[in-house]
This record gives sequence, structure tokens and C-alpha cells, in this order.
Amino acid sequence: MKTYKVEVVIENKPAARDPEGETIHRDLILKGGYVNVRSVRTGKYLRMIIDAASPEEAEKIAFEICDRLRIYNPVAHVYRIRVET
Repeated sequence: MKTYKVEVVIENKPAARDPEGETIHRDLILKGGYVNVRSVRTGKYLRMIIDAASPEEAEKIAFEICDRLRIYNPVAHVYRIRVET
């Protein structure tokens, strides 16, 4: 077994509103003078350390965790997984 660092990024689906991102954009970024920033989307970031036989197995475990344990809401969110090798 080898240890892998696995990153999971969970974001709102593109068509879903992101009130937190809108607030950050409007009340912090634009008011801070960064008018060239057009929008902000927020999300969640998870870092897992997984023992697995291969990067593919580590990725499979992370997908299983996200799906079976409902780490995200499939109606509102999308997610991506990256394994550092």
C-alpha cells in the first residue's frame, strides 16, 4: 500500500445560484476596488490521505466516499477529484 493525497473540490452547478459567492463579489471584491473581477463562485475543498494500491484505487475510494456518504448534494453540486502521485 502507498499513501496518496486526494483533493475533492465541490462546487455549485453552473446554473445554480451562489449567494455566498455573490456576496463576496459584491461586498468585498467590488467594494475593494477590484472592478475587473466579473464573478465569484464558492465551493468546498476536501483533502484526504488515502492508503491504496494505486492512484486509480485511491480515486475510486474517494468517488465512493462522495457518492455513498453523500458528501455533496447531486441535485445542486458537481465535484471533481484529483490524486497527487
